Amino acid sequence: MIFRDKIESKIFSLETLLQRIEFWRTLGDKIVFTNGCFDILHQGHVHLLAACNEFGERTIVGLNSDSSVKKLKGPSRPVNNEKSRAAILASTQFVDAVVLFYELTPENLLHAIKPDVLVKGGDWKKDEIIGGNFVESYGGKVKTVSYLKGFSTTEIITRSKK
Repeated sequence: MIFRDKIESKIFSLETLLQRIEFWRTLGDKIVFTNGCFDILHQGHVHLLAACNEFGERTIVGLNSDSSVKKLKGPSRPVNNEKSRAAILASTQFVDAVVLFYELTPENLLHAIKPDVLVKGGDWKKDEIIGGNFVESYGGKVKTVSYLKGFSTTEIITRSKK
């Protein structure tokens, strides 16, 4: 299998991802979920993704679509399109699956996937994490990972303009 095929094999539609999750669960794998724009992949993102691997066997990234990034971050974003962002995430050893979502939040995705662990960066307070209450309602865990100061896409864009 060539590298491009390996990368593309980790990018899923929701329907296909749900089938894969069912298979992973038959293996006894714990499913970890995180989400975000991942517009310019940086050290803070890598720190978060690596930490996800400590909470379970399979890490799924819910990736904001271009239209949702634009609504959340403004008309100049995303810097990289959804296809590029998905491929970059899928190319990392820390990510087992990438799935796009088009809403402003991953709430619907969380209801479909029902991860064992929901992970967000430490810039989120646990009680503010979207879907956290839902995940805990069926016995799942919500975890935060320490935030690395100076590593945000917005800060990187601002520094690059100086």
